[in-house]
Amino acid sequence: MQRGESVLGEADHPEELNINLDRVSHMITQMWMDGPAGMGKLQILPTPMGNIVRTLLESGVKLGVSSRGSGNVGDNGEVSDFQIVTVDIVARPSAPNAYPKTVYEALNSKRGVVIDDLSRAVKHDPAAQKHLSKELMSWIKNLK
Repeated sequence: MQRGESVLGEADHPEELNINLDRVSHMITQMWMDGPAGMGKLQILPTPMGNIVRTLLESGVKLGVSSRGSGNVGDNGEVSDFQIVTVDIVARPSAPNAYPKTVYEALNSKRGVVIDDLSRAVKHDPAAQKHLSKELMSWIKNLK
């Protein structure tokens, strides 16, 4: 990502490491480490598999993520020399907390309802426009 390449992911978790373009559902836009936890942001793409993922999410299905890569597994089960290839969207991730917070969930939160109400008032009320801008910036800041 630092060199400008697109990092694509698939719906479900294939056995092989290569990315199958006919199964791409999303693009990873950011990745970083937060202590021992890998964090990131992804964008669902308007591909056939992306549309399936979007429909599932909009229907309330809780989907997880799973890293795909290669490395060496020692006798004690520890992984070394891990090289990540991508992060895929899966129905059942192996890590218990690998269920990301979606923007859809954030919009349904209390702050999301406030933002939605303000966006309707903004058309005809300059004071509401100013308050909406403040609420949007706060909401965006809390998405991280």
